[in-house]
Parts: sequence; structure tokens; C-alpha cells
Amino acid sequence: MTLRLGRHEFADDETLMMAIVNRTPDSFYDRGATYAEDAAFERVEKVVADGAEIVDIGGVRAGYGPAVSAEEEIGRVASFVGRVRAAYPGLVISVDTWRSEVARAVCGEGADVLNDAWGGHDPALMDVAAEFDAAVICTHTGGLKPRTDPYRIEYDDVVRSAIDATLALAERALAAGVARESIVIDPAHDFAKNTFHSLEVTRRLGEMVATGWPVLVSLSNKDFVGETLDLPAKERLTGTLAATAVCALAGARIYRVHEVVETRQTVDMVSSIAGRRPPQRAIRGLQ
Repeated sequence: MTLRLGRHEFADDETLMMAIVNRTPDSFYDRGATYAEDAAFERVEKVVADGAEIVDIGGVRAGYGPAVSAEEEIGRVASFVGRVRAAYPGLVISVDTWRSEVARAVCGEGADVLNDAWGGHDPALMDVAAEFDAAVICTHTGGLKPRTDPYRIEYDDVVRSAIDATLALAERALAAGVARESIVIDPAHDFAKNTFHSLEVTRRLGEMVATGWPVLVSLSNKDFVGETLDLPAKERLTGTLAATAVCALAGARIYRVHEVVETRQTVDMVSSIAGRRPPQRAIRGLQ
């Protein structure tokens, strides 16, 4: 279906790159390289030049780490959202947060999307999204509290759990007043999942796509890739792109990434193989 992210609309055959911008000192991948505001803004400039349609700004490390208060999180991301909005009026700005007070602050600065990475932990976040006509990402986190790493978590069927949980969140968002075309679901690779779970979610992603809701995948350099190939975070690009290709063939719409250019090329190639996208040029054997 047509996707509306804040003030921006995208046709149902468009795939979107969501570039990660961490305003954190302890992110697993860049280790704080974009914690400083100017460094984070340079990252925005780069990913926009690389073709990202969305930036996803986060102020708290996803996994376990030092506590970050809502006030500190707001200080890291809210005014920065305003700076990015002023510089890039046509860019979709997403903020990775589970807190409604942070959501309100960033929407006030011009954020278009609330990436609720901890699956409805704060029910009031949906109300903020509706109030500001923002889009919301509904994620599967297996009922874990924010910033909790999984430990021996089990599912009868991890994909069924992901579908049921994200659809319930989507219905909650609808009930709160979020527009149907502004709701996205995310199986949340690695969140409340071991490597076998994340591989199964990847293999069966088509079942989530078949629900009719647009699907976001966040695969980039994650632990399930590293464990599968026994590689550190900085050496996981090839594995990430392999998982990306599988998800692209299944029909994922949004790709949350560190490497924009490489992911865009992978998704476009798969989309053309699948018959959803024509080649940019096709002269071989024709002239």
C-alpha cells in the first residue's frame, strides 16, 4: 500500500533506505564515532548524498549499557532533529526511541517517524504519533523490557510470535488514531532472539510481508550475521547483504542500514530479478 511517513508519501513499489545515525557514545558498530553533534551531522550529509530517503536518529544504545534518562536522551536527539529538519526539508526523519516524552520532543522538532524499538513498552508513544500525524514502527521484542539482552528465550514459532505481536501493535496504533498508511511492522532481528531465531525470521519474512503491512528490516552488521559467519562487527557487510537479498526477494519495504550504497544496489538488483523494477538501462543484444 502507499506509505506515508509524516509529510512524505511513497508508492507501494518503492523501497527505502533508512540510514542509522547514532548520537550515542557506545553503539555496537561505530563505538561513538557520531556521538558529537557535528560528527552526527556529517554522517547525515554523507548518507543523504549516498541516497538515503530516511535517517534514523538514536540517542540510547539498543542493548545493555549505562542508564540514560529521558532528559539526557532528549538532549542528545531533539535539537539535532531540528537542525537536520532545517537543513533537509525533504528528508524523512525517524527517531529510535521507546519513550513518549522523547517522542513528543522530537516530533515538536519535526520528526516524521517514531521507531518504537521496544515494542509498545510505553503505550503513550502511540498517542504522540497520532497527535503529530507521525508514522510509527511496530517491533517484536518478545515482551522484554527496554535494553534487555535475550537469554535462553524460546518460542513455539518465532515468526508467528513476531506476526501476532506486531499486528497487535499495529491495531493499537490504529485505535490511538495513527493513520493506517503510516504504520510499519518490524520483526526486529536480534531483539529477544538468538541467532537461530533471526535466521528463521529472515528465511520466512514473506509471511510477515503477506500480512499486508509494510515491513522494515534492521539487519545491518547484527550479531546473528556475526555469529553465523564468526566475524566481528566491522567484517559483516557481505553477510548483511546476503540477508538483505533474502528479505528483498520476500518484499521488505524499508532497510535500516549502516552502508547505504551497498544496500541500495543489493535491493535494486533483487527487485529487478523479481520483476518489480526495470533495469536502469538495457541495451545488450538490442543494438
